[in-house]
Amino acid sequence: ASQNSFRIEFDTFGELKVPNDKYYGAQTVRSTMNFKIGGVTERMPIPVIKAFGILKRAAAEVNQDYGLDSKIANAIMKAADEVAEGKLNDHFPLVVWQTGSGTQTNMNVNEVISNRAIEMLGGELGSKKPVHPNDHVNKSQSSNDTFPTAMHIAAALEVHEVLLPGLQKLHDALDAKSKEFAQVIKIGRTHTQDAVPLTLGQEFSGYVQQVKYAMTRINAAMPRVYELAAGGTAVGTGLNTRIGFAEKVAAKVAALTGLPFVTAPNKFEALAAHDALVELSGAMNTTACSLMKIANDIRFLGSGPRSGLGELILPENEPGSSIMPGKVNPTQCEALTMVAAQVMGNHVAVTVGGSNGHFELNVFKPMMIKNVLHSARLLGDACVSFTENCVVGIQANTERINKLMNESLMLVTALNPHIGYDKAAKIAKTAHKNGSTLKATAIELGYLTAEQFDEWVKPKDMLGPK
Repeated sequence: ASQNSFRIEFDTFGELKVPNDKYYGAQTVRSTMNFKIGGVTERMPIPVIKAFGILKRAAAEVNQDYGLDSKIANAIMKAADEVAEGKLNDHFPLVVWQTGSGTQTNMNVNEVISNRAIEMLGGELGSKKPVHPNDHVNKSQSSNDTFPTAMHIAAALEVHEVLLPGLQKLHDALDAKSKEFAQVIKIGRTHTQDAVPLTLGQEFSGYVQQVKYAMTRINAAMPRVYELAAGGTAVGTGLNTRIGFAEKVAAKVAALTGLPFVTAPNKFEALAAHDALVELSGAMNTTACSLMKIANDIRFLGSGPRSGLGELILPENEPGSSIMPGKVNPTQCEALTMVAAQVMGNHVAVTVGGSNGHFELNVFKPMMIKNVLHSARLLGDACVSFTENCVVGIQANTERINKLMNESLMLVTALNPHIGYDKAAKIAKTAHKNGSTLKATAIELGYLTAEQFDEWVKPKDMLGPK
């Protein structure tokens, strides 16, 4: 395609100038005129475009089985492969904020594939011959079923390529730390106040389980995401498709991606509601809650180095202040918690969008998939960053841990079975008031002997049931 010139293309509204160095056509240009919202940062996510490439290739292959000229079908497949491989990303200028069905993006894809196929066949760009964007590239399809299909393909790929691997990496690193810290006994905290002892390994095991459950929840949402709307066309009836088209397209997409996609059992639900993506977003929202808790715990356990809790020594990655020399901050914790906050916000938008399906079509599709993909990418990337730049380098500050544990008043809880709650509480309160130790106070109050205290108050014996 030559640069610095225009060609004339037309849609049902009339003629428009299209840059000669672009494969898109009139409908794409018209959308750029009508939706000047946000600029380049708000463009349709590339994973959606790549998913469309996969879908259009699958549809062309199936349409060939139903009689589409093999020369046209093969050209469409080759062009669609280029879209799926990201080779034509510069030809997709449309923003998310367009028609809620994603019609303009579907046509952007149809036009790009059509013109690229025409070019491959030696034809004239914009002529719609011998490959027509609607009649051939969009054959047996509607924006109303192709866009949700691309949504599901894009979401599933992002989950498997970015989100789950990131969570698995974090899980494994936390699990390794849990084992490494298995013998480090420390004071527990509830309500942010002193509580009874546990091991640092036990504390980290809670984080490990949270991440394990996060992956379980996400995987549990995926069967609905694997259901594809393709074949439902405009309202779910499958008008202008052939019997078996939906099933064959889903099978082709599954083969192309290596993921277990199937045709949606009810196309009316697949077009009119996007509960599957709300569910997936909900699982990511819960994951964000887990990661917020984990990162905050590690942030505060590592606070200091001298005036905080200081139980953990976090990796020092970069200078932390432009004015305070030598200051180092828990930046990975901060990044992860900001990501968690963003994912929670994304889920609100997805929830609002998902709740607004009207009659036979939900028209919040572009916004919903933008946020779902954003959440999956942020969570996956942040987990990797947090793991590599923080978790694997965490050390236990055993000197500080031992000091805090031995000074804690809540070790008195071990005396409950021997002298009762009331006497134990008296020891704790008196010791705190007088700035004394539990042992000295217990002896002074005459509740037990030094030998009894040493026998009954042993942190290593307070780590589990008797």
